[in-house]
Amino acid sequence: MSEKKLTQGQKLLLDFAPLAIFFLANWKAGIFWGTGLFMAATAVALVAGYVLTGTVARMPLLTALFVGLFGGLTIWLHNDLFIKIKVTLINALFGTALLAGLRYDHIFLKALMGEMVDMPKVAWRRLTIRWGLFFLAMAALNEMVWRNVSTDMWVNFKVFGLFGLTLVFALANAPFMAKYMEEPGAEKPSADG
Repeated sequence: MSEKKLTQGQKLLLDFAPLAIFFLANWKAGIFWGTGLFMAATAVALVAGYVLTGTVARMPLLTALFVGLFGGLTIWLHNDLFIKIKVTLINALFGTALLAGLRYDHIFLKALMGEMVDMPKVAWRRLTIRWGLFFLAMAALNEMVWRNVSTDMWVNFKVFGLFGLTLVFALANAPFMAKYMEEPGAEKPSADG
């Protein structure tokens, strides 16, 4: 099977459907049912991504592993702490990996985005710093929220707040990316702006 790319709509559906299922199941049956169905929906989304593209994307795979591990601990130990700290840990891991990679001249963000975006290295470094700091901020924000609100409020924050903030942050970075995306034969702007 040749490798295909997901449309933006397909990617959004595969990212958001498990969250929507988590929200609805939590609302109707509580955090443990929500977590179990979230785990199942995440696995289905991973398989669907593979069927549609012929490859397993790295970030969804890592996310699915974290959901499986921490969701499993949540259900097995009947303790919602694990599903809550999963969000903190995965955001902290992504942020730390992106920033630490720069220290060793590895631009993991470029590897994750594949050939979708072609920018000069200096622009990739700057975008990586932005995303690394964003993920660390999301980890800290999740810690503050889950420690200070009810589980139902935290689920609302996870599904709508974190997803919304990530979408807004991605859109806010779109002009920067558009400015530095390379076109064949075009002059490259400097990454100072």
